[in-house]
Amino acid sequence: MLGACFFFSVMSVCVYASAYCEPGLPVTAISFIRILINLAVLAVPAMLVRQAGALWGDRRPSLWLRGLFGGTAMVLSFAVIQLLGLAESAFLGASSGVIIVALGPWLLRQPNSPLTWFAVIGAFCGIGLIFAPFDLNEESTPGRLIAMSASLLSAMAYLMVARAGTSNTPETVIFYFCIVSAMLHLGWFGYAGLSWPQTGSVWALAILGGFAASVAQSLMTRAYQTAPAALVSAVGYTTPVMNLLWGLALFNQIPGPNALAGCTLILLCGVALPFLTARSRTWSD
Repeated sequence: MLGACFFFSVMSVCVYASAYCEPGLPVTAISFIRILINLAVLAVPAMLVRQAGALWGDRRPSLWLRGLFGGTAMVLSFAVIQLLGLAESAFLGASSGVIIVALGPWLLRQPNSPLTWFAVIGAFCGIGLIFAPFDLNEESTPGRLIAMSASLLSAMAYLMVARAGTSNTPETVIFYFCIVSAMLHLGWFGYAGLSWPQTGSVWALAILGGFAASVAQSLMTRAYQTAPAALVSAVGYTTPVMNLLWGLALFNQIPGPNALAGCTLILLCGVALPFLTARSRTWSD
């Protein structure tokens, strides 16, 4: 899982650097290239062994909804990386795990213990610190609101993965994410037009980010298949820490005191949540 975290952080660096190098480039161009690469990584090997049809799975609605929620969240998260920088965007994005735990009792019928709720409240306090003081006229506030919208959509996407059941392989779930995301992009391009990167360096960043995302997804899937889910989820919070270090080292980005305190609270509560949740499931059984 540490490898997945590293490659997800590389993807974030590529997204931010592309806007840094070519400020006028729409974020949808970078996200579309990322989707095309991810789709090729999935589909080409399947076609070579004549198993492309297996990628469609059982075609249940939750697969399509996972693609819809996940694809929309991806575009928004890419925009947030460019608006807020690497660290703050990553910690707000990591709050999707907190939202899943908070919605679990109602949507998944999975009860939470009092300690779990304490950690959830702590994480939301961290989010509040990042927003403080809340001012709609502040430059970063719209980006933060978009980040929370992306986190909510990501949480819904993960919940759809749970509803997709074990009859569909991880490759099928990712395939629907790519297909629906591509459809969303093409619909947007039909309205707003498509702009490709104009420089070789941005093309290189977009392609590198796409491959990094594909490798990260593969490693993350393998981690969840071979290691305890609580441990994998906790280790996943290494990604925002890596983003913080990348932002400091490459772009001299240092979040303000409130944002740093909020990020720390989200990190501590987020790492604790998977273990608390697993413990409460054991007690309820």
